[in-house]
Amino acid sequence: MEIINESSTTDFILLGFSDQPQLESIISVVVFIFYIVTLVGNTTIILVTYLDTQLHTPMYFFLSNLSFLDLCYTTSIIPQMLVNIWGPKKSITYGGCVLQFFFALDLGATECLLLAVMAYDRYAAICQPLHYTVIMHPEFCQKMVLTSWLGGLGSALILCSLTMKLPRCGNREVDNFFCETPALIKMACVYSRVIEIVVFTLGVVFLLVPLSLILISYGVITQAVMRIKSAGGWKKVLNTCGSHLTVVTLFYGTAIYMYMKPQNTTSQEQGKIFTLFYTVITPSLNPLIYTLRNKDVKNAVKRTLSIEKCSAKS
Repeated sequence: MEIINESSTTDFILLGFSDQPQLESIISVVVFIFYIVTLVGNTTIILVTYLDTQLHTPMYFFLSNLSFLDLCYTTSIIPQMLVNIWGPKKSITYGGCVLQFFFALDLGATECLLLAVMAYDRYAAICQPLHYTVIMHPEFCQKMVLTSWLGGLGSALILCSLTMKLPRCGNREVDNFFCETPALIKMACVYSRVIEIVVFTLGVVFLLVPLSLILISYGVITQAVMRIKSAGGWKKVLNTCGSHLTVVTLFYGTAIYMYMKPQNTTSQEQGKIFTLFYTVITPSLNPLIYTLRNKDVKNAVKRTLSIEKCSAKS
């Protein structure tokens, strides 16, 4: 580890999809469209949950936090990606790379924990309905969200500081479209067992443990649902839980594939596709999934729009 880290004062090159130039223009258009959908969809959810008092509940408090996370996450990645694809250079400053790496880690880990918190909220609502307001009181909800944010921050500080200290022996090429853990580790000119252990440990803590808790919560929820005899009760449960389960499947499925598999078993091109999915596509689908499957959100949007129309006329 005594090798001079020459690249710490120079720009990095984000290779992205430069080895397939015929696809770059198509990918950039698709990414741009998904980014606009992400901005509009998640901003709409945040505004609606804030303006509509009927959505001032724990479930929508967590949903608005998830939307804010997705907004920040995609904004830390996509603008730089589009600039590199459309512009003459594919470079990013060392400081820019560190910031992008840090925020992507921080926000991604926070989302892992927040999705688990949302599963607990659904468990409390369905399995403990009489005690729901006592269990999920506002102060407790705020503490759980704060814990999620602090947990993500702690993991990002640990992994970012260790990864950026790895000697790169002048290597400046990041074989991905943004500064992400696997690509930055592969840039190193030495093998680090410590990094491998840390990545695996954080993967267990932020991916496998939250996913296990989510599955346990939904196992208990399923047992409770089986006792519901009314069709209306079944439909309400499926509407509120189905959206969350869909988001969990999309997010955790691709993230676990990328971070829990040995790095040498995943081809770089395959890794880019999976990375593109959970960094660009999933955040744009979240608001659509919650809006299309949730009558409360759709009705709140209609109420908000009708209020704005009335105020505009007056």
